Amino acid sequence: MESCRLLWIIFISATLFLYVPGIMVFHKEFQNAGKEPGLQIWRIEKMDLKPVPKQLQGNFFTGDAYVVLYTTSAPSYNVHMWLGNECSQDEGGAAAIFAMQLDDHLGGAPVQYREVQNNESVTFLGYFKTGIKYKQGGVASGFQHVVTNDMNVKRLLHIKGRRAIRATEVNMSWASFNRGDCFIVDLGKDIYQWCGSECNRFERLKASEVAIGIRDNERNGRASLEMVEDGAEPQAVLAALGPKPNIPAGSPDDETTDRSNQKKGTLYMVSDAAGSMKTSLVAQSSPFKQEMLTPTECYILDNGVDSKIFLWKGPNANTEERKAAMKVAEQFIKDKNYPKNTQVSDLELAPGGETTLFKQFFSNWKDKDQTTGPGQAYSIGRIAKVSQVPFDASSLHSNKTMAAQHGMVDDGSGKVQIWRVEGGDKIPVDPSSYGQFYGGDCYLILYTYRQGSREQHIIYTWQGLKCTQDELAASAFLTVKLDDSMGGSPVQVRVTQGQEPAHLMSLFKGKPMIIHMGGTSRKGGQSQTGSTRLFHIRQSSTRATRAVEVEPTASQLNTNDVFVLKSPGGLFQWKGVAASEEEMAAAKYACSFLGGSATEISEGKEPAGFWSALGGKKDYQTSKSLQKTVKPPRLFGCSNKTGRLIAEEVPGDFTQSDLATDDVMLLDTWEQVFVWIGNDANEVERNGADKIAKDYVDSDPSGRRGTPVITIKQGFEPPTFTGWFQAWDAKMWDTDPLDRIRARF
Repeated sequence: MESCRLLWIIFISATLFLYVPGIMVFHKEFQNAGKEPGLQIWRIEKMDLKPVPKQLQGNFFTGDAYVVLYTTSAPSYNVHMWLGNECSQDEGGAAAIFAMQLDDHLGGAPVQYREVQNNESVTFLGYFKTGIKYKQGGVASGFQHVVTNDMNVKRLLHIKGRRAIRATEVNMSWASFNRGDCFIVDLGKDIYQWCGSECNRFERLKASEVAIGIRDNERNGRASLEMVEDGAEPQAVLAALGPKPNIPAGSPDDETTDRSNQKKGTLYMVSDAAGSMKTSLVAQSSPFKQEMLTPTECYILDNGVDSKIFLWKGPNANTEERKAAMKVAEQFIKDKNYPKNTQVSDLELAPGGETTLFKQFFSNWKDKDQTTGPGQAYSIGRIAKVSQVPFDASSLHSNKTMAAQHGMVDDGSGKVQIWRVEGGDKIPVDPSSYGQFYGGDCYLILYTYRQGSREQHIIYTWQGLKCTQDELAASAFLTVKLDDSMGGSPVQVRVTQGQEPAHLMSLFKGKPMIIHMGGTSRKGGQSQTGSTRLFHIRQSSTRATRAVEVEPTASQLNTNDVFVLKSPGGLFQWKGVAASEEEMAAAKYACSFLGGSATEISEGKEPAGFWSALGGKKDYQTSKSLQKTVKPPRLFGCSNKTGRLIAEEVPGDFTQSDLATDDVMLLDTWEQVFVWIGNDANEVERNGADKIAKDYVDSDPSGRRGTPVITIKQGFEPPTFTGWFQAWDAKMWDTDPLDRIRARF
C-alpha cells in the first residue's frame, strides 16, 4: 500500500511540475500571481488549479484543499495552503506542491503557512473581515464555486466567534441550534438571521455582516434579509425546520488564545547530519537571542502548546535542508503528539520576511534595515523579481482568470453615473464632483462596461457611516428599482464607507476618495459647511487613499499622516514626520477642490495661525510607529471570566468598530499598551483590567518588561490612542451599531 502511495505522489509531482535543467515551468494560473496587491485563491480540482471567483472568496468547501496568495503593496507575499477537515491526502499533497511552486515563482520571497479548517492563523483570518464560511462537500461531490442567482438554496449556517468569525454549514435541523449563538437560515430568496436568546449584541452585529455578505455576494443583492428572535420565528422558518423543540443553552466560545502559553517556545536546529534529517535543541525556552539563528542553518521554533510551529530557513542553508524542512516539521508535530491542526508558518529566505508572531519570541530582534529603537526603517520582506505591469483593459476583458485574480472587471475606464439618495429619490450628482461623498448620505453608482460585444453593469450602493435609517432603506429600495429597470442584469454591490473595494476606487482615475462631513438630505436641506474644515489623509495597505473630514481640532492630527486645513485665515497642507509622498499628492488634490493656494508646512514648523485655526495646540498622536514600525500594532479582545487570561486577537486591519463595548480591549503599540474598558464590560472584566495588562506583558515571549500600561475608558480616549485609527469618531457610539446594521437589511 505504501509503495502505491509513493508512486501516486510521484505521479502528482510529475503532472504538476515540469523540470528542465536550471528551469522550472510554472502553472499557467501563476502567470499573473502577485502582480497586484490583494487576495488570490485557487482550489485543487482533479490535481489541477482553478481560481475561486472574487465574489466567493472566503467560502471554503470542507472536502477540498486551497492555495491562497496575499500580496501587499510593498510588494511582500503570504502563501497559505488551506486544508479542509475532509480533504483527501492526495489533495493536500497537491496543495503543498502548488504552494512550493508558487513560492519559487515569486523568487522565494513569500512566507508560507499551513492552515487547517477551524484553526487558521490570525494572518489568514484577517483577509476575511466579515468572516469565513465552511461549506459541506467538495469538488469530488460535484460542488463548485459559482456565482449564481439560484434561489433554490436551502442550508443552515452556524455563526461562531466575536473577532474571528466562522460560519459553518450544519445539518438543517433544530438539533443544530443553541441559545448562545446566531444562525443563518438560508432559503435562497429569503435569508433569516436567527439570534439565540443568550447571544450578545456584538455577536448579532458580526452575524449580520455575514448575512449581508451572502445576500450581496452570493445572490448579487437579489434576496431579502430578516432578523429573527428566538421564540418569534416566522412561518417560513418553521416550515423549513419543522416544529421547534426546546433549544439547549450555548457552550463557551473556544476560539481564543491563551497568551500565557506563548512564553513556552523552544528552539531547535534542523540538520541533515549522517544522511537523515534530525532536530537538535538550541534553547529550551524563550526569550531567544537573534544571534542564535545562523544563516547557514534551518530551525524549528516550537510553540506547539499554542498550536503553532515556525520554520526559519537561513538564506545560506543547503537545498536539502530547505526542501525537507516542512516534512521535518510535520514529523515533529507527530513526535510531540501535537494536534493535527497545529499551524505551520514557513519563513522562507529569512531574514527580512519574519512575521510579528515569530519575532515576539526574541528579546533583541532587529530587522535588516533597522538601526536602533522603534520608528526606524522597516523592511517588510525581500521583494521578488516579478515584473509590475499596469492594468490592460483589453486583457482583462478577454482573460477571465486575470479579472478574477485582480478582483477587477476592468481598469475602471467605463461609463460612470452617480446619484445621491435624497427625499426617497435619486438625484444626479454633477460629474465634476465624482469621487466626493458625504458621510451623512447614501449614493448609487452605476458602472457600465463592455465584455466582448455585451454591455455589463455594476450597481454600487455606497452608504455613509452617518446616514439616517430612512436613507439606508431608500438606498436599498432604489437599488432594486434601478436593477429591475435594467432587466435584473446588473451585479449589485453594497459598500459601507471606509470599506470600498479596489474596483470602486479605480473609478475615480487615481484621485483620492473625498468624504465630507454632514449630508444633503437633512431637514432644511444641505448641511452647512463649517468655516474651518480639517481633512485627514491616509493611504491604506492596499494603496487606496482617502481624505476624510474630521472635527477641526489639533487632537485629530497624526504624525504618520497628512492633513489639509481650511480656515478664514488660509489653506494649510500639513505633513507629519512619517507621512508618505502618496499622501502628499492626495493632499494637493484635496487642496484643489477646497480652493485657494495652500501653504505647505511640516510638523514642528507650524505658524501661529495654524494652531489658532484649530482652537489652540493640543496633544495628538506623535508616535511614528504606525507606518514604520518593527512590530505593527495589534488589537485584542480580552476576558478573564474563567480565572485565567484569555486574549483573542482582532484579525486584519482593525478599525474603531472593532472595539466591542462589552469587552476590555487591549491595544499593543509595542512602545506602550492600552487597556480600553467598554461601557458594557462586566464587573469581573472591569476589576481585572490591571491584571489583564500585567499578565499580557509578563507573558510576552520576548521577555519585555516595564512597558507602560495606560488604562482608558470608552468615551475618554486620548489622542495617543485614537491616533491609531483613521478618522476617529467621538460620537460613533451615540447611535447603536446594531440599529445601523439592521437598517442595511
